[in-house]
Amino acid sequence: MSEDDKTPAREIITDYAQAHFRYFRTADGTVYAQRIGQPIARPIRSQGTSGSHRQELMIGLFNDGLGVFNGTALKEALDLLEALAMTEEVQPVHIRVAPGSGGATWLDLGRTDGKSVRIHPTGWDILTPEPREVCWRRTQLTGELPLPAKDTNGKGLDLLLRLCNFANAQTESLAIAWLIGCLGPSVPVPAPFLTGPQGAGKSTGGRMLIRIIEGMSADLRRAPKDEENLVTAVAAGWVTALDNLSHLGPDLSDLMCCIVTGAETVKRALFTDGDVVRSRYRRPLLLTGIDVGVIRPDLAERLLPLRLERPRVRRTEAELWAEFEEALPVILGSLLDLTVKVRATEADIPTDLRMADFAHLCAQLDAATGFGALGAYRASLDDLNDDVIEGDLLAQTVLKHAAGIEPGTEVRMTSAEWLHALTQLYTGEDFHPLPKGWPTTGKVLSDRLKRLQPVLAARGVLVDWGRTKTARYIEMTCPTPPPPDQQSEMF
Repeated sequence: MSEDDKTPAREIITDYAQAHFRYFRTADGTVYAQRIGQPIARPIRSQGTSGSHRQELMIGLFNDGLGVFNGTALKEALDLLEALAMTEEVQPVHIRVAPGSGGATWLDLGRTDGKSVRIHPTGWDILTPEPREVCWRRTQLTGELPLPAKDTNGKGLDLLLRLCNFANAQTESLAIAWLIGCLGPSVPVPAPFLTGPQGAGKSTGGRMLIRIIEGMSADLRRAPKDEENLVTAVAAGWVTALDNLSHLGPDLSDLMCCIVTGAETVKRALFTDGDVVRSRYRRPLLLTGIDVGVIRPDLAERLLPLRLERPRVRRTEAELWAEFEEALPVILGSLLDLTVKVRATEADIPTDLRMADFAHLCAQLDAATGFGALGAYRASLDDLNDDVIEGDLLAQTVLKHAAGIEPGTEVRMTSAEWLHALTQLYTGEDFHPLPKGWPTTGKVLSDRLKRLQPVLAARGVLVDWGRTKTARYIEMTCPTPPPPDQQSEMF
């Protein structure tokens, strides 16, 4: 056969690829390849160590006897496949959990055969999802989960709670509620903050919780020093766990708020002048530490304190993790059983809490089991409000000023007048020096009060902003408490 009669290498590669893979794009324009009949998708431009489409294409061509092709032919074929995929329908890809049809959700077990758990209103099953319903994206952070056990009668959760050192039943109920929330692809959950004395097993407890969702290869990590690295790590997995935190600066605190409730970053695409790369993220977050110092009010509303206590009997790491790994299929099966039961339970949605979806989940858990998770969640938020107030001298001064306001009375002043009044109240007759960070202008005071508004409201002090024809004002009110009979109805 003459050279002119030979089929070009790029055509051989393209024909083989179209016969064995489906190509599609996501909403951000990234093109993925999905082996026909399998739910696992890989970006065709990825060179990742978790396995790239280029690698699986080369292996397939070689194993099927079509030969080994040079880089130029592969590049030309992939360029054409990428261009063709841009005309296909948009389909999302998911990491670890995904929405399904008919009110179902999916949990990726991280297996090479694509087997996953379908959680539906009447139960759960181990299936290989239809590729056009669910596309799994895999990264180095995608660990493999064991096949969950059926008919556990809830003993798996008892095993988990026995291995962890949670301080009381209320803390245990919140940990279980958080795990159920992690199996929901679209419901934001607060970030558990595992606290307790030194030696309470905070890191071990954190590892156990995330390994139920992410597999035995999952681990805790130190908080990255910059936002870009943390966002990259968050986007590559499902549960992000940060260990041994001792300080939460303003930037890290704000970024954690975004991770819990969802946000998007945009940066310039490599080797381009005008193109950008969008990264959307909303992930379950877990933190451990003895004390992180002052907690900002907006992060406090997104935290879930889980207190641990020192165990009476110590065990070796090898013994502990061997027992956990053996129990993991039963733990996961019990968690899935309870998830189905909770999702099928009707409960009122609490309307007074920031994380309303998680509060509703706690109410459903209580209705299904009687655990008392919603009350424990409210109590934990109350404790966090106390922590915020104890760490903020401005909040303490506002509450001290509000103590002298008659219930039902509205006090209006400009921000500058409020700053003067609160400064005089703090310094007192002894002229105490103002602390570092005390507001220096009315504008700074107004911004600080906006952050503190939910915390102050939880203590019965309402702060609002308004405007007259001549000036803006800040209004402070202490509502009249309800009659005793109505208070009893509230609780």
